[in-house]
Formats: sequence, structure tokens, C-alpha cells
Amino acid sequence: MTDLEQERRVLIQCDFDGTVTEKDVSFMLLDAFANGDWRSVNKQYADGKITVGQFNEQAFNMVKAGKKVMLDYIKNRASLRNGFKDFVNLCDNMGFRLVIVSNGLDFYIKQILKDNALTDIEFHAAETHFLPHGLKVKYIGPDGSAVDREFKDEYVKLYLNEGYHLVYIGNGTSDLHPARLCHHIFATDSLLKNCQRHFVACTPFTDFTEITNILKSW
Repeated sequence: MTDLEQERRVLIQCDFDGTVTEKDVSFMLLDAFANGDWRSVNKQYADGKITVGQFNEQAFNMVKAGKKVMLDYIKNRASLRNGFKDFVNLCDNMGFRLVIVSNGLDFYIKQILKDNALTDIEFHAAETHFLPHGLKVKYIGPDGSAVDREFKDEYVKLYLNEGYHLVYIGNGTSDLHPARLCHHIFATDSLLKNCQRHFVACTPFTDFTEITNILKSW
């Protein structure tokens, strides 16, 4: 963006499931391994009856599969959205700090980034513990305390307080609230529809090549 002050620090906070990846990996795993009606729990979350923390706790408690089994399952199923690697390189070259903040689970995000030689990307997601009776999932905020809701918002507020010019990239319904706190929004899918519905200014995108081409002019 041409009116950015040269000395201003830019941070890009990016969602993961359905944004960095083409599909929501957590939903993919729940469809394959949950022993129960996780979608009814998701509807409660979508209707605002439970928090994201409660959704993940209840839904992933239905999963008894081990870590290796699930990682093997997504290995050839979870693909990156087109242009993401070039976008990462551009952020590095331009000195933009890129941080993934996701409502998803840390174990598969870490593995997908590793499989794509992107291990240097900073990310924050739900901590996952594999137990005999199911997965234990919890969010830890930037101050080290447990967070049950607005996990993404906590990081947006942190980065704004640190003086960053904050750019948000996302696709889901949970992205609207944190995104509208930021200076610029790149939106697709449900986030784009919600921004349009609530008259929130944003830049639509379908892949990261479009975002990269815009950022080159900043």
C-alpha cells in the first residue's frame, strides 16, 4: 500500500484451515475418525451456543485414533492453497512478519508445514494431547493463560499493541471479528461473504498469487 510509512512494521496474521490449506483439515480428520455426531456440535458452535474451545473439546474427544494414523491420513489429502510458498518468500524478502494463528490443532499444522519445507513459519494453534479416551485440546493465549474463546483476537490485540500495521488473511466465520480489528483484510469464502454482509472493507482473493501481486506494491 503506497501510503504506508516506510518505517512502519507490517505483520500478516493468517488463518490456516481453508486459508493456507484448500480444505479444512480439522473437519477432514473429524469426518474420518470421530466416533459420534461431531457436526451437531459444530452447529452449536456456528449458532453461538458454545465457544470454539468447547467445540474442539467435545468434538475431538470423539477421536480415538493415534497421531501417526491421522497424519498418515492427511499426508496426501491436505494440500496448500495455490501460491502460498511464493507468498511466504515475498513476506521474507519484504521484511513482513508472517504469523499463522489458527483454531485448528498444532500437531497437523506442524506436520503440513514440515512436509512443505516451511518449518520457519511462526504459528499458534490449539495444543493437542493424545489420551486413551480421546484427544485433549486447549488454547493458550499470548500471556500463557488458557483461552476458551476469541483465540485469534488475542493475538490481533497483542500485535496491535506492539505497534504493527496488521494485515489479516482468512476464510471462515471465526475470522470476521479479529479481521475487522486489523488495518487491511484479504478475505475469501465465508469471511468474504460476512465482510460484504456487514459492509467491512476487504480485498477478495482466491489464491495467494493474488495477494502476493498486491503486496509487491507495498
